[in-house]
Amino acid sequence: MDQTSNDGTLILVLVAVTILLLLLIVVVVLFSVFMKRKNVLLIEKKEDQKRYEQELAETQIEIREETLRNISWELHDNIGQLLTLAKIQTQNAAGHADKIDEAVETIGKGLTELRALSKLINPDALKSLSLAEALQLELDRFNRMEYIKTILRVRGIPIEIENKVETVIFRMLQEFFTNTIKHSKASHLEVDVQYRNDTLFIEVKDDGIGFNYAKERAKNGIGLTNIESRARLIKAVAFYESAPEKGTILKLTYKPPHHV
Repeated sequence: MDQTSNDGTLILVLVAVTILLLLLIVVVVLFSVFMKRKNVLLIEKKEDQKRYEQELAETQIEIREETLRNISWELHDNIGQLLTLAKIQTQNAAGHADKIDEAVETIGKGLTELRALSKLINPDALKSLSLAEALQLELDRFNRMEYIKTILRVRGIPIEIENKVETVIFRMLQEFFTNTIKHSKASHLEVDVQYRNDTLFIEVKDDGIGFNYAKERAKNGIGLTNIESRARLIKAVAFYESAPEKGTILKLTYKPPHHV
């Protein structure tokens, strides 16, 4: 009986040890698989981040080029006209104090617009402004220059957005504004910025001639594709609503990654 009991105990011990060894092997294998998968995910994350940074850098270059084109248009068509007017006023002054005052006022207006324009195209200056402040400066400039009547509404508590992303959003809206002023024949522009549930919602609309969105999108219109591709880059959603003689609306939604 004692020998049988000892044999049974030994068998139980061997079975227990075998099971423990098997469990240990399984744990080691699972841990190894987990670590490999984790390393793969980390590498993929780094590669995704690198691609994102590269695409963002390329987008910023495109934005700078587009901004320079807009600056050229502003300087030639608007500020240039102010300075030309000031020159004519000065030439016609002929000693008349009131005429000289008009020229001085025109020159002062031109300088004001140059300062405002330089602030809005300077990346370092933009960093010191919130999105709402930058938009207000831009719209105030449009009102002063009498390009179009504008209004800005801001609601909710602003959320934290990466500066690079906020700059891209501002430049996207600038492109919409420029297209509105140059092509839409609109008289009014409304911008509605709303922070709700950790998400930024922006709606911009004008009362211009509008366009056939489906037709323009099929032609890959540069303005449309630029804004939509830049929205995808920062993981935002942007879409248009427009029809001939119905004006144009741009809706943009952005939720920062840390709020997801």
